[in-house]
Amino acid sequence: MAQKDVLGRSGEARAAAYLRECGYEILDQNWRCRDGEIDIVAERDGALVIVEVKTRRGVGFGHPFDSITAQKLTRLHRLAVAWAVAHPQQARGRELRVDAISVLGADPAHAVLEHIAGLQ
Repeated sequence: MAQKDVLGRSGEARAAAYLRECGYEILDQNWRCRDGEIDIVAERDGALVIVEVKTRRGVGFGHPFDSITAQKLTRLHRLAVAWAVAHPQQARGRELRVDAISVLGADPAHAVLEHIAGLQ
């Protein structure tokens, strides 16, 4: 596995642990369909939360959130609906939200983590 992939997986694991600590239940990770992949699907307070995780060692190429463009956000919303359709029992009647988590630092286990809820 490429070094960037190892870093990304480590960041996703850190983000999932953080979400659990904050009271989220992780329902799915790395869910794929023909349109793309969702990093984390979680539930909290009756809402389904689709979480995009961006991990970087530093800001030499910009902050991790900089890579979440309007096009990427549109795709995340489309993927959220696709997940809900594929999992009707878990999704029925729930609010659907897209969040982003940034994991910034050389070692994801000790990196700075930022969480933005409800990306529009």
